[in-house]
Amino acid sequence: MATEFKLPDLGEGVEAGDVVSVLVAEGDTIEIDQSVLELETDKALVEVPSSVAGTVTEIHINAGDRVPVGSLLISVEEGEQSAPSPPEPEAEAPTPAPKEEPESTARAPEPTPPAPRPPAPASNGDPIPAAPSTRRLARELGVDLTQVAGSGPGGRISQDDIKAAVRDRQTGGPAPTAPVQLPDFSRWGNIERQPLSKVRQIIAKNMSQAWQQVAHVTQFDRADVTDLEAFRQRNKEKVEASGAKLTPTVLALKAIITALKTFPQFNASLDAGANEIILKHYYNLGIAVDTERGLLVPVIKDVNRKDILELALELGDISQRARTGKIGLEELQGGTFTVTNLGSLGVGEFTPIVNYPEVAILGFGRAREEATVREGRIEPRLIMPLALSYDHRVIDGADGARFMRKIVDALENPELMLMGG
Repeated sequence: MATEFKLPDLGEGVEAGDVVSVLVAEGDTIEIDQSVLELETDKALVEVPSSVAGTVTEIHINAGDRVPVGSLLISVEEGEQSAPSPPEPEAEAPTPAPKEEPESTARAPEPTPPAPRPPAPASNGDPIPAAPSTRRLARELGVDLTQVAGSGPGGRISQDDIKAAVRDRQTGGPAPTAPVQLPDFSRWGNIERQPLSKVRQIIAKNMSQAWQQVAHVTQFDRADVTDLEAFRQRNKEKVEASGAKLTPTVLALKAIITALKTFPQFNASLDAGANEIILKHYYNLGIAVDTERGLLVPVIKDVNRKDILELALELGDISQRARTGKIGLEELQGGTFTVTNLGSLGVGEFTPIVNYPEVAILGFGRAREEATVREGRIEPRLIMPLALSYDHRVIDGADGARFMRKIVDALENPELMLMGG
């Protein structure tokens, strides 16, 4: 009997993708973890690996198809290498609709979702229609299932319903979805409509969410990076000999780690529903990268455990793969703090937007040589503008100032910073 291989969960926020190419054909023998198709999502071009081994008996998708998570991709007559069955979930109360598809089988979103049914009242003797995985998610997020309106058949509650309930709890209610009515611009001349790319759509969604969720404050400062640039010039050839580039961003990552360790509230997220701050004891820094497809933020994991050469190599590699669309979804997730550098584009001061659900972001502008008074003398010094945006619900202005000064001190004293001072 053939086994159905469906599109697995691709990561946080990714619900569907476009098939770029199918990498197998009917009659092919495939192994576990062998890539079976290339998929373009809102964030990246990824290869989807098979979780089963055997002979491909039927292919259910074609290049150009848009497939949501849970869609049937291929049928496989399994061999002996098939992946072991997952453990059975803990026993749950039976649902009134036992013949429904399991929760992991996602349905394509309807253009107009049906009106939600009223939530099931507590202690009415009837089990709440929800799969075990949905109940587990509700427990983890502190959601009372009796207060959730199920959007599925028979009022069945899905994981999306749970997530929507959490968003409503944090914002005080669902955000309005009706678009603003625009005037007919063609009345005054010729116009051209261009569809938003998938990346631009997700950027727009994320920026809107960040602006609605975060109480933004931006503070500005300036760092004398004359000595930092001298250090970079002295050591860049050694780094380049290893195939990397010693950029100002690489050195800035070390300065940021110094500050984050001193001020852990900047390496956090706010759980408004639970009235808790989630402090993260790991340091994964997102790096904003300008690509032809739009702005992407790949994440360098465990920055505090890597030296300058390791960071230079990884930054160069991950930035290049982001620009060429070869970045993996897992490399765009898990960030705790974001860095954006517009200095290479000639930008001076600007106000970065916090990469929600993080609580802070640091922006670097173009360093310029300026006449500076030092010890009573006017000297040319290289001055870099900095901009720190943060969530004022979590971080006070005084701590914002202290954090920024810690960054400035580290940048102005590179040897001390790199020695761990």
